[in-house]
Amino acid sequence: MYLTKEGKEELFEKHGKGKNDTGSAEGQIALFTHRINHLTGHLKNNRKDYNTERSLVMLVGKRRSLLDYLIKKDVLRYRAIIKELGIRK
Repeated sequence: MYLTKEGKEELFEKHGKGKNDTGSAEGQIALFTHRINHLTGHLKNNRKDYNTERSLVMLVGKRRSLLDYLIKKDVLRYRAIIKELGIRK
């Protein structure tokens, strides 16, 4: 698997409130971003893998929904996570 349990804990600890806080919007956005980057790399090598392309589009939509939620909830948290992960609008 491309992301181990320790890797996920580290990701949630860095971007969430703690390593066991998997439900925070920032942690989920960070996880989705990691998965999106992984799938993008896969698609560069396998450009005809349409199932992965569909999964990638769905993940981007989920991340966008969470970012929209976060901008309505707290603009400062939104700006911080955008800056940390290097996501553009």
